[in-house]
Amino acid sequence: MKTTSIRANEITRDWFVVDAEGQTLGRLASEIAQVLRGKKKTAYTPHMDMGDFIVVINAEKVKVTGKKEENKTYFRHSGYPGGITLVKLKTIRHNYPERIVMNAVKGMLPHNSLGRKLLTHLKVYTGNIHPHVAQQPKTITF
Repeated sequence: MKTTSIRANEITRDWFVVDAEGQTLGRLASEIAQVLRGKKKTAYTPHMDMGDFIVVINAEKVKVTGKKEENKTYFRHSGYPGGITLVKLKTIRHNYPERIVMNAVKGMLPHNSLGRKLLTHLKVYTGNIHPHVAQQPKTITF
């Protein structure tokens, strides 16, 4: 038996829609990261972009457990002395709810150029409406 390696022109990409309403953030993000990476495909190759496109709707209705709504903080640093910015999850949910799911998935992808490319296949929207109807995405539930 031979181990075959898939070529870039043999990769097929599908579109999927995920409804985040009532889903737990971490569990949802890990499932999305696996589909983006292509790990659920039989011809998975770690160094290639094999994943599918994911459209997440109702990002503002994602659920977190425990006291994370008040206690979880997102860290940024400008690069300058004293340039730390800490923002609570509650504030992010009010101002930019898409970033909650985006940051969770980003942390579960490789931290290199492949991970940055895979993150471009994730489309996150608040509400039920998204502009990717022409791609005829399939609905999946986790």
